[in-house]
Amino acid sequence: MANQQRSILSYLFWPLIVTIIGIGLSAWLGWATTGTMGGLISFLVVGVALAALEIALSFDNAIVNANKLIEMTPVWRRRFLTWGILIAVFGMRIVFPLAIVAIFAWVNPFEAIRLALADPDEYARIINASHGAIAAFGGTFLMMVALSFFIDEDKSIDWIAGLERFLRKAGSVRGFEIAFVLIIVVAVCQALDEEKQGVFLISAIMGLLVFVMVDGLGTYLDKAQDQIASIGAKGGLGAFLYLEVLDASFSFDGVIGAFALTTNILLIAIGLGVGAMYVRSMTIMLVEKGTLKQFRYLEHGAFYSIFALSVIMFLQSITHVHEMITGFIGVGLICLSLFSSIRHNKRSS
Repeated sequence: MANQQRSILSYLFWPLIVTIIGIGLSAWLGWATTGTMGGLISFLVVGVALAALEIALSFDNAIVNANKLIEMTPVWRRRFLTWGILIAVFGMRIVFPLAIVAIFAWVNPFEAIRLALADPDEYARIINASHGAIAAFGGTFLMMVALSFFIDEDKSIDWIAGLERFLRKAGSVRGFEIAFVLIIVVAVCQALDEEKQGVFLISAIMGLLVFVMVDGLGTYLDKAQDQIASIGAKGGLGAFLYLEVLDASFSFDGVIGAFALTTNILLIAIGLGVGAMYVRSMTIMLVEKGTLKQFRYLEHGAFYSIFALSVIMFLQSITHVHEMITGFIGVGLICLSLFSSIRHNKRSS
């Protein structure tokens, strides 16, 4: 038990280091921004809340990532943990919000940075105004991710047997999942004001195109890497790209939700970055400990959670859905799948 405990703690080494650094930076930022002890404490509390929000919203992401990482070599796993965390923190938690402001406010990136630092309220307003387009893109992409798991003729394990058997059979119908998603997109679009429909449809179609392109490119690269040893092994670059786009889609909700807690872009980057580090380490632990094999329905719970998140993102185009609701639904579905897995293991023993 002691060895197992040390092994688990070893996965938390870098997240804990990053947490300590994050706490220090949050405290410094609070003091530098407000010059008061109350402001310092407030920034610390918000930083911790942001990290918890990221972990709650991305727990299912860790399980899905772990399933993909099983196919990857140790080299690419390490690259996912190192390069991937840099992309996740600096790309999605800093560059992505700045890019949104630059695009929707028709300003250059330097002006977007100035807005983020000098006028955080206006920065947050622009981010929130673009929420509908982001939700359409992310919801479409994530729904395709979830359906591609269930609508698979080669899938052999069912958690909710009746539903999943039907979806598995639907895999024989070419383009079923694309048609299903497009029906949902059209239905949501009809509920929107006329002036919002165009942006929503374009964003949703872009989400669908990105999924098809990334999925196809990943398959092509992985096949190519079977023949070119210098590039890497199967499940290398293609899987890495797929996981990064998937992580980006998951992070949409967290980034938007973060502005409900603070408009300080630096504090958002610190808090979400700390949370992202825990998610990355959790992913590696799930792979190396073979947790997905031990709990047969855990992966199913994660994909149901992804589908629920995609539906919530579509709903957010119409009305606000609190981030805590999103987190509770995701964690709840995963806990149910874990309980079902444990019950199955007891019956089989």
